[in-house]
Amino acid sequence: MRTGGPRRAAAIGAVLAAVLVGGACGSPAAGPPPPSVSPALGAVSVEGPFGGPSASDTVVGGTSVFTPVAASVLRAPIPVPATDGRVHLAYELQVDNILISPATINAVEVVGDGRSLLRLEGDALAAWIKPFGGQLGSRDLQGGQGGLIWLDVTLAPTDPVPARLEHRLDTAFAQPSPPLVPPTLTATVAPTAVDRTPPARISPPLRGPGWLDGDSCCRLGAHRGAVSPIDGQLWAPERFAIDYVRTDAAGRMMTGPPTDIASYPYVGADILAVADGPVVGLVGDLPQQPPGANPGGLTLQQYGGNHVVQDIGGGRYAFYAHLQTGNPLNLAVGQQLRRGQVLGKLGNSGNSDAPHLHFHVMDRPDPLASNGLPFEFDTFTLEGRVTSEEALQQGTAGPVPFPIDRAGAGPRAGVSPLGLDVMGYAP
Repeated sequence: MRTGGPRRAAAIGAVLAAVLVGGACGSPAAGPPPPSVSPALGAVSVEGPFGGPSASDTVVGGTSVFTPVAASVLRAPIPVPATDGRVHLAYELQVDNILISPATINAVEVVGDGRSLLRLEGDALAAWIKPFGGQLGSRDLQGGQGGLIWLDVTLAPTDPVPARLEHRLDTAFAQPSPPLVPPTLTATVAPTAVDRTPPARISPPLRGPGWLDGDSCCRLGAHRGAVSPIDGQLWAPERFAIDYVRTDAAGRMMTGPPTDIASYPYVGADILAVADGPVVGLVGDLPQQPPGANPGGLTLQQYGGNHVVQDIGGGRYAFYAHLQTGNPLNLAVGQQLRRGQVLGKLGNSGNSDAPHLHFHVMDRPDPLASNGLPFEFDTFTLEGRVTSEEALQQGTAGPVPFPIDRAGAGPRAGVSPLGLDVMGYAP
């Protein structure tokens, strides 16, 4: 695309410098003229080399809009059906304030094929937004600051899945500079195509009743919030990750003090391969962590503890983490696993404060430098759901039964678990 010649480039540079740095020196006559603008929208008209519109540079459907808060999607969402009977599109929107003055995100609306699918504003938005270097819950972006908005668009099974998503961002500016930076601006940003790749269909990584999905999609817990800068870019490997613990007949996760490994009767449970495929990553020599406290001093490579990475085909990799120390099954990189084959024992190694299995599917064999992908279990039984986040915290802090809502329990097939689900898996 043409720039419109040296004079045009200088004009844009002068205007942007004034906005980004907070002012320009000299009188208006001292520099080249600014671009033509619409006072109502702050829209910058693209000019040709002689100051008029250029057919090749004109934006189809209207003029370009100056958006001081830029936005992009980390990865195009893949729709997946879940145990609540709805289809979920879970993904992240990165927002970046390019100004030197603060900006406040008042609302974000997700539009799919021209239809409004989700709108978050006020406190509802605050629960899903976090500025970089700041705290979850702040809608304010300081000058030069970016952040993330976690989105979970849900559709009824009969709703059409959109081919394309756009995002309407309502933003207020602390130091407006009309017409380029009005006091408030609604702009459509971050268009993205929906990825229609079918989710991986796999079998569960455990067997038996009472397995609690303590942290997974689509709530904003430790997993969904784990967007990390690795090798110079942001990755969200745990977007659909599950932390599995097991409830006993009384509905408890532990039978004694949380600091005693013997309080967790499910330690040593068999971990099963969820599909056919070779081992492509393997660690088994890390020590077990004492439960009841967050471990410290771990390197980046030790966070997963003892683990197995398996290539399950189609550019997907299964990650089984925090296994017991050792390699009693004599696995080796390159070894072919069969669906349902035992590959390790549930333990408490790596970044873990209580015994559990961490499981997720990703698009690269690196458990951290990858993006999490949705998956569906072929068959299982939904036994119920823990009633609230507060109840989950109480049950993981001591030998207290989880209150479980059994409404809607029953067999499920071809759907993904949700956080707080309690599930039974056939042998």
